[in-house]
Amino acid sequence: MAKKWRRAFRYIRRVPRRIAIVEDDPAIRANYAEALKRHGYEVAAYGGRREAMEAFRARLPDLAVIDIGLGDDAEGGFTLCRELRALSAQLPIVFLTARDSDFDVVSGLRLGADDYLTKDISLPHLLARIGALFRRLDALREDKPVEERITRGPLELDLKRFSAHWRERRVELTLTEFWIVHALARHPGHVKQREQLMREAELVVDDATITSHVKRLRAKFVAADPDFDAIETVYGLGYRWKA
Repeated sequence: MAKKWRRAFRYIRRVPRRIAIVEDDPAIRANYAEALKRHGYEVAAYGGRREAMEAFRARLPDLAVIDIGLGDDAEGGFTLCRELRALSAQLPIVFLTARDSDFDVVSGLRLGADDYLTKDISLPHLLARIGALFRRLDALREDKPVEERITRGPLELDLKRFSAHWRERRVELTLTEFWIVHALARHPGHVKQREQLMREAELVVDDATITSHVKRLRAKFVAADPDFDAIETVYGLGYRWKA
C-alpha cells in the first residue's frame, strides 16, 4: 500500500505546476509567462485584480506572482494578496514589482507574501526563488518518518497538516512563516543566525526581510496569546526559541 501511494505521489509530481501571473503590462506579462512555460510550468496570466480573483475562487494556482500597481489601482496587488491569503494560508505568494522602497517591501510581507522581488531580478534568480518555495511545499507533502509533529511546550507543529497551534489555539501561518518557526523550534535555546534561518527555511532574502517575517510571526502568536515571548532576539546574532 505504501508503495502504491509513493507511485501515486510521483505521478502527481509530474503534473506541471500552475503559476498565476498578475501583471497589468501586456508585454511584461507575456514575457514572464513565456519564460515560465519554457521551464515547464503551466501559466495563467491576468491583467487585473478582479479577473484574477474570479479565477482564483474557481481554482487556486500552485503559486502566484503579483505586481503591486494594477492598472488604475495603485495598490491593487496589496489588496489581491490580502484576498488571496484569505483563501489559502499555504499558497506561495511572490510580489514582483518595480517598487523597491522599504515601506512597500515591509507592507507586502506583512500582508502575507512569501517573497518580495523587484523587476530588475534576473530570470535564473527568479526561477531559483520559485523553486525554493516549491521545495518547501514538497517537504511538507512528502512522507517523513521522523518529526511529523513537533511539540515544544505550548507549541504544536504538524508537518502533515501544515498547522501550528499555541496553547491549543490555531495560528494561521504562511509557508515561509511555518518554516521559520520550524527551524527555530527544532532546537530550543540554540541561536539561529539569519543566514542559518535562510538556509534551513530555504529562503533567499536579505536580513531586513527575515526581520519583517519574524515581526509578523510574533504578531500572530501574540494575537493568540498576549503573553507570548517564545521567539527571542539575540542582538547581533539572530533569533532563538526559548527553551
